[in-house]
Amino acid sequence: MSVTKVHARQIFDSRGNPTVEVDLYTDKGRFRAAVPSGASTGVHEAVELRDGDKANYVGKGVSKAVNNVNTVLGPELIKSGLKVTQQTEIDDLLIKLDGTPNKGKLGANAILGVSIACVEAGAAEKGVPVYQHLAELAGVKPPYVMPCPAFNLAFQEFMLLPTGATSFTEAMKIGTETYHTLKKVISAKYGIDAVNVGDEGGFAPNVSGADESLELLMEAISKAGYEGKIKIALDVASSEFYKDGKYDLDFKNPNSDPQKWISGTELADLYLSYVKKYPIVSIEDPFDQDDWEAWTHFTKNSSVQIVGDDLTVTNPLRIKTAIEKKACNGLLLKINQIGTISESIQAAQLAQSDGWGVMVSHRSGETENTIIADLVVALGTGQIKTGAPARSERVAKYNALLRIEGEIKDGVYAGDQGLSAGLTAPALLKK
Repeated sequence: MSVTKVHARQIFDSRGNPTVEVDLYTDKGRFRAAVPSGASTGVHEAVELRDGDKANYVGKGVSKAVNNVNTVLGPELIKSGLKVTQQTEIDDLLIKLDGTPNKGKLGANAILGVSIACVEAGAAEKGVPVYQHLAELAGVKPPYVMPCPAFNLAFQEFMLLPTGATSFTEAMKIGTETYHTLKKVISAKYGIDAVNVGDEGGFAPNVSGADESLELLMEAISKAGYEGKIKIALDVASSEFYKDGKYDLDFKNPNSDPQKWISGTELADLYLSYVKKYPIVSIEDPFDQDDWEAWTHFTKNSSVQIVGDDLTVTNPLRIKTAIEKKACNGLLLKINQIGTISESIQAAQLAQSDGWGVMVSHRSGETENTIIADLVVALGTGQIKTGAPARSERVAKYNALLRIEGEIKDGVYAGDQGLSAGLTAPALLKK
């Protein structure tokens, strides 16, 4: 079954910024996809094409990307006569039509919208759920693995992982109960204003530093009755405070003292001290995206999962370099960093071939699209990060996973089995 019509439009993401939505039609009906957008974007990511016209939508309009779907990608896809089940060939065609290494001509946001819509149409054509279609494309066999969610309940940088749950449903119970408990703990300590939620649904109280934040989380975990069942992950986004080869931990202060900026090795020691003190199992972007030396040093000396996000940007070329340099042992998989579903699958499998953990992730500018819920089950990586259990664009993914768990009768819950630990590959990979 081939594509009969493709139509893109500009819609809005969860932060009120324009994004691309694509409707793709076959004889089976209409299939819709919407594209997410990041806040802290790595310099090596595929290009999100924006109009750049400051007079409209603060320069963030996507009419060029929409037009590229409607006048180039859509018509060429229809002309190709490719069947919607031929995902790899379709994605290859989209990449060729763009012709640049970073999808800068037509825009990764235009290309990804078409790629996701084709996945939806392909599943319908085969008469199977999307996760099953994706698993077949990836060559992954059942039983399906339900992921351990990583909830950023407070401050974007700290996540709770209910590794001790026995099912995804129980993981949601643990996560939501701890979220509500944390709300009470923060409210009592910092006042009612401190529980306003950020872009991804987490709270943002005015704390003095990482120790205070971690203590708050530990208190909430204990009060919720889940000690031992919840582990902690950090998302540092350290490229944001890397200055002149050093790390400025006081970066929010415009007059921070350069004498107090620290080296990558000193920062690594600080992380290791947190790992000793708290149940931390994963650290994302601990160093700047081009500070390879610090990454390699830390990965060699740590016993936790070290996740590349800005470092690897879901790009097979960057992942290859990270493998060669032994720079990390975990991949954050963001479909819009690379721009097609086929390349996302390839990126995950490349990382897994070296024994890495893979955490499928949302972006800060999300839509109600739930393709990442299907993708994480399809790939069987056992880890998903898609915000706090608040704000519908986040919860949509969790609800999609609850439905999938209800549908697959013989699925297993990953718990901590998807996490790599130092030089040890995830247990899921060894099966």
